[in-house]
Amino acid sequence: MQHGLAGGPVANGGDHGALDVRVQVEDRWNHSVRAVTPLPHGTARLHHHDHTTEDFDLVIGADGAWSRVRPALSHGQPCYAGVTMVEAHFDDVDHRHPGIAHLVGRGTMSAKAGGRSLVMQRNSNGHLRVYVTFRGPQDWHAGLDLADTEAVRARLLTRYQGWHESLLDVLRDSEGGFINRPMFVLPVPHSWQRVPGITLLGDAAHLMPPVGVGANLALLDGADLARAVIEQPIPDEALDAYESVMLPRALDHAKTAQQMLATLMPDSDSDTDDAAFPDALWPAVALPDSSATHTS
Repeated sequence: MQHGLAGGPVANGGDHGALDVRVQVEDRWNHSVRAVTPLPHGTARLHHHDHTTEDFDLVIGADGAWSRVRPALSHGQPCYAGVTMVEAHFDDVDHRHPGIAHLVGRGTMSAKAGGRSLVMQRNSNGHLRVYVTFRGPQDWHAGLDLADTEAVRARLLTRYQGWHESLLDVLRDSEGGFINRPMFVLPVPHSWQRVPGITLLGDAAHLMPPVGVGANLALLDGADLARAVIEQPIPDEALDAYESVMLPRALDHAKTAQQMLATLMPDSDSDTDDAAFPDALWPAVALPDSSATHTS
């Protein structure tokens, strides 16, 4: 069998009929895929940007929000969620910006008011990452060149007018440019009819608001898919087993993520709204858990 972009597992029934899968992995850099098409007899064809093609028994789309594999399974397309995150950063924050270092402490700091928030996250080696997050149109920067750091800074300061000066200093003093990150999500529900030889995992399958479960779900998807491929030597049976678990789980978490985004970032600019923070919402949220999926 050929899986993914390269390699061929060798199935070898051992003394107890166990499936011994050894995969030869070949990394190919600058060899991007532009499309995937299903073929008769359950195989799939990769179409590369250099106009070459390759056929495989199993293609796994783990290629993120703008997946090139997803259209082979689904018409679902990411749409703007009404929220934008603008990323900024500081380096050597403890020495160069002690006031901001004091604000963030040793971990993460969040400030919220209505449909606006400011989140700071301490990373290693004195690096600080900032997420300026707000509800608004995707073209909030209309008339600006996003590469013009000072013009973007001025627009953000206007949007956060009235906030405490210590928080506005985060916008005033950030180093380097700003990175615009509009938030996109897939429709809820997002699913597809089984297509032989092709499946998805992670954001390619269930892009949802970044409320703390996305990476965990992607890792769990990968583990469940690997287990299914090992336990079910016929690819289509493996995908049936995998998708019957992954799709319902993704739907549950996508609904929860939608609700959390609406609570965390209300469609309101009122500073009198009760602020909600993720840690206050998590106790009511079922975290990803594969313990009920497999038994030994």
